[in-house]
Amino acid sequence: MKKNFLIIGAVAALLTSCAGEFNKVFKTSDYDYRYEYAKQIYAEGKYSRAASLLQDMISMKKGSADGQEALYMLAMSEYMSRDYESAAMTFKKYGTSYPSGIYAEQAAFYVGQSLFESAPEPRLDQSPTIGAISAYQTFLDLFPESELRPQAQKKLFVLQDKLVHKELLSAQLYYNLGGYFGNINSNNESNYISCIVTAQNALKTYPFSNWREDFTLLIMKSKFQLAENSSEDKRLERYRDAEDECYGFLNEYPDSKNTALAEKYIAKCKKVIGD
Repeated sequence: MKKNFLIIGAVAALLTSCAGEFNKVFKTSDYDYRYEYAKQIYAEGKYSRAASLLQDMISMKKGSADGQEALYMLAMSEYMSRDYESAAMTFKKYGTSYPSGIYAEQAAFYVGQSLFESAPEPRLDQSPTIGAISAYQTFLDLFPESELRPQAQKKLFVLQDKLVHKELLSAQLYYNLGGYFGNINSNNESNYISCIVTAQNALKTYPFSNWREDFTLLIMKSKFQLAENSSEDKRLERYRDAEDECYGFLNEYPDSKNTALAEKYIAKCKKVIGD
């Protein structure tokens, strides 16, 4: 027990000593020493503290031999501290301040990487995802021969998949709302139409998506529901459209687990149309 107390005491004393040293450096007016200390703790992986020291030194170092290094270290310190929003802004600032700098390639890549890390789940607003895609594409345009190119391309696929998933969730929500009240009305009809339009637009924008069958299925189901609940003047036209959609689904996905549903819809359509 006594030994444990001694260890705890030693650790506490060490932490206090480190904190005291950091505070002393933070308050010093010897900026060269302060900068060298920031580089040292950065190398030791103490990124949060390094960022604290570097933040108000950037303007001082601008134009000097250390200017590029200081700004890039600040950006990387923010990134490694998981302050991705600040990191993205600082990496962008580096690219603007030093477009031909020695860290320009890495900074351009890490703008996308920072935004990638802050991109939300598909149900939420995807502005950061769109920003990350734009940043990676800019990086690929500026540095087409970069060794980081494969990583950027891989992340682009992940981000684009997230946008597709967002569209699928929106289309599914419209479909679910279409039958919410049980009986069709103008709002329900509008929801089914919105589902169809959302899914069709997604298929045009992302023709090779992993969710292509899901979008096609939603279109088929929505068209059938529209026909089922149509007014008399639209009934036959919508059943014919639904029947065509079912055949299209079967042709594209003959082995789908939803073939029985498509065949069921076709039988109902034929019965109404009188084929």
